[in-house]
Amino acid sequence: MNKLKELREKQNLTQKELASKLSVGRTTVTLWERGKNKPRVTMLIKLSKVLHCSIDDLLCSFT
Repeated sequence: MNKLKELREKQNLTQKELASKLSVGRTTVTLWERGKNKPRVTMLIKLSKVLHCSIDDLLCSFT
């Protein structure tokens, strides 16, 4: 399972809810989780805050 998806589900968030908190489209979250796209550094900071994890935890999702 993708680490980002795992972190999102741990917070009981749907893709749509996470997207809303980040002011992006649900499709963007889907692309990140599928490894088709990567978030920018500024978005990694927002993701880490919303998902209550470190940026290092997130970077494992995109390598």
